[in-house]
Amino acid sequence: MRVLIAEAEHALYAHLLREQAPELELCGGDQPTELAALAAGCSVWLGQPDLLAPLLRQGLKPGWLQSTWAGITPLLAPELPRDYPLTRAVGIFGQVMAEYVLCHLLAHERQLFAALAAQVEQRWDNRRPHSLAGRNVLIVGTGDIGLSLARFLAPFGVKLVGIASSRRQQPPFSQVFGLETLPSLAAEADYLINLLPDTVLTRDLFDAPLFAVCKPSALFINAGRGVAVVDADLVAALEQGHLAGAVIDVCRQEPLLAGHPFWNAPRLLLTGHSSAPTDPRLLVQLFIDNLTRWRAGAELRGWVEFSRGY
Repeated sequence: MRVLIAEAEHALYAHLLREQAPELELCGGDQPTELAALAAGCSVWLGQPDLLAPLLRQGLKPGWLQSTWAGITPLLAPELPRDYPLTRAVGIFGQVMAEYVLCHLLAHERQLFAALAAQVEQRWDNRRPHSLAGRNVLIVGTGDIGLSLARFLAPFGVKLVGIASSRRQQPPFSQVFGLETLPSLAAEADYLINLLPDTVLTRDLFDAPLFAVCKPSALFINAGRGVAVVDADLVAALEQGHLAGAVIDVCRQEPLLAGHPFWNAPRLLLTGHSSAPTDPRLLVQLFIDNLTRWRAGAELRGWVEFSRGY
């Protein structure tokens, strides 16, 4: 079986795959012309959606495509085919995303950036820090990553509330509500964390009316998709004191253009889409598991339903 690897790190992926599945014939690259020449002879594609979407646009199509990203937006363009099995990266981001979020929650409670500013100014600052215990954490998006985050935060004594497509019981969340409850729950949150995928229903959710009901002491973290946030409304909310701060990992356009208001917005920290990078070793384990399932005709992990966008 020939496998096309369309990845910036295609050599590393090929090395890892040869260790676990030496019977596979591997073809890799990261240049469009090179990938187009290889794709026709490969029944399975593994790689970045932005590198694979052009192949689909040229009329090429795999027997199965495994994305190395959790987000598969480039593959959902309306002109692209949807009659092939597509799986996204799942089950490999929970730990690293949880570490990212916890890092910023603790930095906020311990006021690390204020301490750094005071040090730069040579000003002694012994303000009293706070604890996460008892804080209300609202996680918007309770899928694989959101659930992992909740389990990671539970030992810190926070109150965990989730928002999903519909109401459900999902421990360790105290409750999980439908998306329509976002405004009322955001008003009670000390931490508002977006982990939602990019769908028609999740775009522009975080706008001026929503930020207006937030606690002035609340921290907003967006590690889901940039299109969920109305950029100008977030900047205005920070300027008007509707939020204590924001941590933005994902933006509508990346890299963020020079001159964008986020660069100079008060109390806004940009982290450059670094919250949960793909670990090639974990991704290869997922791919091998799904390859076994695909050969057996079994259900694939991370199966994408094109109609819902994830």
